[in-house]
Amino acid sequence: MTIWVTLEMRVKGGAFDALSAFLEANLPNVRGFDGALSVTLYYDAQTMAFLIHEEWLSREHHQAYLAFIEERGVMAALLGFMEGPPKVTYYDRLVV
Repeated sequence: MTIWVTLEMRVKGGAFDALSAFLEANLPNVRGFDGALSVTLYYDAQTMAFLIHEEWLSREHHQAYLAFIEERGVMAALLGFMEGPPKVTYYDRLVV
């Protein structure tokens, strides 16, 4: 059963254009990572709220991806555009 993951952050003032270029360069990597099913981005320019919504085969797949980008400095680079660390939430899909 798949999971959904959300990462909620706030973009630093003046950082959105550089963030956009960073995302364009790096999103193919996450979308191609083992277990990644989808990645969708949302941004509210008024509040500078940024949401990443992902679907993965499992929590373990997502956590392997997080470890991979931590080791390579990608997460640190992403957080350089943000006011603080993300709030990460895992959702299990319910079948009713």
